[in-house]
Amino acid sequence: MDKYFQLTQNHTNIKTEALAGFTIFLTMLYIIPVGSQILSIAGMPKDELITAISLVTALATLLTGIWANTPVAMSVGMGLNAYFTYGLVQGMGLTWQQALGAVFLSGVIFLIISFTKLRVWIMQSIPKDLRFALCAGLGAFIATIGFKSLGFITITSSGLMTLGDLSSPQIIIGIFGVILMLLLHALKIQGAFIIGILICSGIAWILGLASIPHHFLSTPSSISGIAMQFDIKGIIHIALIPAIIALLITDLFDSLGTLAGVGAKAKMFQDTSGKDKKLEKTLQVDAIATTSGAMFGLSTTTAFLESSAGVASGGRTGLTAIFCAFFFILTLFLLPIFSAIPDYAIYPTLIVVGALMFMEARHINFEDLPIAAASFFTIILMPLSSSITTGLASGFIIYVLMCTFKRQWERLNLGIMILFLISLIPFIFQN
Repeated sequence: MDKYFQLTQNHTNIKTEALAGFTIFLTMLYIIPVGSQILSIAGMPKDELITAISLVTALATLLTGIWANTPVAMSVGMGLNAYFTYGLVQGMGLTWQQALGAVFLSGVIFLIISFTKLRVWIMQSIPKDLRFALCAGLGAFIATIGFKSLGFITITSSGLMTLGDLSSPQIIIGIFGVILMLLLHALKIQGAFIIGILICSGIAWILGLASIPHHFLSTPSSISGIAMQFDIKGIIHIALIPAIIALLITDLFDSLGTLAGVGAKAKMFQDTSGKDKKLEKTLQVDAIATTSGAMFGLSTTTAFLESSAGVASGGRTGLTAIFCAFFFILTLFLLPIFSAIPDYAIYPTLIVVGALMFMEARHINFEDLPIAAASFFTIILMPLSSSITTGLASGFIIYVLMCTFKRQWERLNLGIMILFLISLIPFIFQN
């Protein structure tokens, strides 16, 4: 074990790796109730989603530990799961089976890219600032969904956003949840999100606003209703190409951004030129997880930034990921608890995670006019249109136009121009 995982070489041991794996588990356990709630709104059975998320998280994280030997956990990506439900299904009118088909295709393309030099070419083609704009836009997108779903913000008959009924017990519990999660996060308490969710749920159970679980353990629910249900034939349409590309680019940037953040603490993943074998293998697992995740009936699976909590606890090898995967296997038997969590105890997580993602806007160079204009359209249009595709496409279009107006031809490489042409498609074929 020491030889395979290089424990001595990485100045760690089994006990430290186990503690790091448990730390990651606590910090990202919230994805099971949150992810299943979001995807269930697309019309998928929640109990099956709970089982699928637990299973895919465990398997993908286990593969990361064994194949890449890195302390990185993977699960259903925040933001991308919201885009699946609110953008692809409710926004574009796709069935959830067709949306799974889009996820599957984006995963296949990502898988091909991960084993070729295309990844490096894409990364070098797109300005770094637009990646930060994408992350900030995603944050605004899922936070807006959280506010609306909680009822804190409502839409009037004239289309204006206004405050909801703040005297509602459910909204009060939700607001308390937001404040509590922010406090726990500020105090750097591990598992801030799941702690907040459980406390809010406990309050709802005590007040009789939600049904308390009568037992805590059960056998996992079958996933036969969502597994292998993706519809590829139904999404073979030119108008849906940008949506698939948006899923691909978002997953690629999300993965690289996450791994850069984790690597900064563990002193790994610092070389994005294609020569870092651990980075390459982790991205390959990410792509395999997205493709196979769609087979299990889930939206895009990606690396989780919460892995950095495990690195901060001393985790340095794939053994950390293996221990984390083991803990997620245990959640397969906690269906009654996850099913009993009320939705208004979950939505505060979207708001707080959105706020944390929006903080990436601080890295954008707003003194650069093409970057500033493109970033603004990317960030503002994602929540307003409920579409990552619209925001990302608008950003690329504005960036090219601004560079053209300023005659900065050297900034318009082949990759940007291809993305510019693809970005025109959703506006041309919007109906």
